[in-house]
Amino acid sequence: MFSLKVSDPTKKTVCGLEGLCLGSKCRVICVDTNGQTSCRLMEMGLTPGTEFTVTKVAPLGDPIEIDVRGTRICLRRKETAEITVEKVS
Repeated sequence: MFSLKVSDPTKKTVCGLEGLCLGSKCRVICVDTNGQTSCRLMEMGLTPGTEFTVTKVAPLGDPIEIDVRGTRICLRRKETAEITVEKVS
């Protein structure tokens, strides 16, 4: 599905977006700095250490909507490939 990497702090593993569900809270670990998309994501507030919540997931899984710093952002699969996150309890 999505290639958003999710690091579970209890298991120290990386998995795909299927590990995230509606309402999941995550923290950005890093954003791949290759390409214009990653620069734009960081300009919109997705910087390392920032927490966000998954607010909506489209029926086929693309795109997803996240709430980051009070702003809702929709992301497609290719955009999420550049973000590594960990789940926050």
